[in-house]
Amino acid sequence: MKAVILAGGTGSRLKPLTYWTNKHLLPVGSYPMICYGVTKLRDSGIRNIVIITSRTALGGFAEVLGSGRDWGVSIMYRVQEEAGGIAQALELARPMMAPNDKFVVLLGDNLFEESLSPYCKQFDQQTDGAMVLLKKVEDPRRYGVPKLDEASGRIIHIVEKPEFPPSNYCVTGLYFYDTKVFDLIDGVKPSRRGELEITDVNNEFARNEQLSYGELIGWWTDAGTFESLEEAGRRLKGAIS
Repeated sequence: MKAVILAGGTGSRLKPLTYWTNKHLLPVGSYPMICYGVTKLRDSGIRNIVIITSRTALGGFAEVLGSGRDWGVSIMYRVQEEAGGIAQALELARPMMAPNDKFVVLLGDNLFEESLSPYCKQFDQQTDGAMVLLKKVEDPRRYGVPKLDEASGRIIHIVEKPEFPPSNYCVTGLYFYDTKVFDLIDGVKPSRRGELEITDVNNEFARNEQLSYGELIGWWTDAGTFESLEEAGRRLKGAIS
């Protein structure tokens, strides 16, 4: 299995820190944020990683991670020339994938406790389609929220920031796909904010009854605010070996 880390974005909620660096290069504990995703993937047995970021941040990632040799992985970089959404960024990884590849996609600001190994094995046993990882949260209205079919282990639909959430779960920034995802991205239309939304792609899988899920039990955060960045630093200090 391969992996894609999406590490672009402006990090607007972390300004003024992100005026001078990409948010995924900000320190969390003793290391830049991006390093935790790389080591989580490595420790789950994944060695081939594609990092997608902006032109201005590319040099910073190369300084920290290089080719990936020192981290026990092989890293290739792709540049998202302008912001066009998560799905648009993911499409840039298409040339790195063989027709029958399966891969995990990680939003680079998602930091979490658990090993990815059991979820990789779970998805490897799935014949086709996609899988997302969910997390039970106190206020799901802040996130994309799934409506679940627990009997089949599938997601029926995902609603973005609903006033009346259909469950107490949020969809985290951890996705598993086969290469059919690129065909679905081709058919997605830009949202009202002009971006190709990953939720629209996931809902296409759901409509085809091909979107399964796993649940994160340990702690998880998307370190996109000062509060979550500080929390992640406390939890992850000294976590990388």
